[in-house]
Amino acid sequence: MAVDLVLGLGNPGAQYAGTRHNVGFEVAAEVWRRRGLGEWTQRSSCELGIITPGRVAIVARPLVYMNRSGDAALRLLEELESRAENMLVVVDDVDLLLGVLRLRPSGGPGTHNGLRNLCDAVGTGFPRLRVGVGGAGEGMDLAQYVLSPFSASEQSRADAAIQRAADAVEVAMRDGLERAMNIYNRR
Repeated sequence: MAVDLVLGLGNPGAQYAGTRHNVGFEVAAEVWRRRGLGEWTQRSSCELGIITPGRVAIVARPLVYMNRSGDAALRLLEELESRAENMLVVVDDVDLLLGVLRLRPSGGPGTHNGLRNLCDAVGTGFPRLRVGVGGAGEGMDLAQYVLSPFSASEQSRADAAIQRAADAVEVAMRDGLERAMNIYNRR
C-alpha cells in the first residue's frame, strides 16, 4: 500500500504545542524537519509540505481543532485528488502506554474523537499510526489529560516516541505500510 499523504492530527495554536493531543502534529513536524524544507504552505484547511523521498508525498497538519479533522482531511483529499487509503493518519492514543506505536491499515476510531470525526468524513479505510501517550490517572478528566503537556519524567520517552513514529512514517512512505508495520509494531 502506497502512502502519499501523511496527516498529523492535533490542535492549532501555541497553547496546544507540546500537549499529548498534539503528538500527531509533532510527528509530522519531525518528518518535515528532517527534510530541512523550511516553511509550511498554508491551504484553506491545512498547512502542508511536499517532500520527495523518491516520489512525491505530502505531509500535512489540519488548521482546525482535532474534533473537526475530518472536514480538513476531506477537503485536502479532494484538492489533491487522492484517496483515503493512501493517507497515513498520525494520532495520539491514551489506550496505549507512553511510547508504544501501533500501525494499522484501517480500523475504527476507538475512543479518539478526532479519529471519529475523520472516520465519519472519509470512512475507516485509511492507515493510521497511533502513538501511545499513556492513560489518564484515576479520577482525572480525559480532556484535561490529553490537553496537558508531558511531565518532566515522561518527556524523554515522549521525544523518543515522536522520533520512532517519524521513522515509521518515513519507512511507510519509502517502503510501504506493510514493511513499516513489520518493523514498528514490535515493542
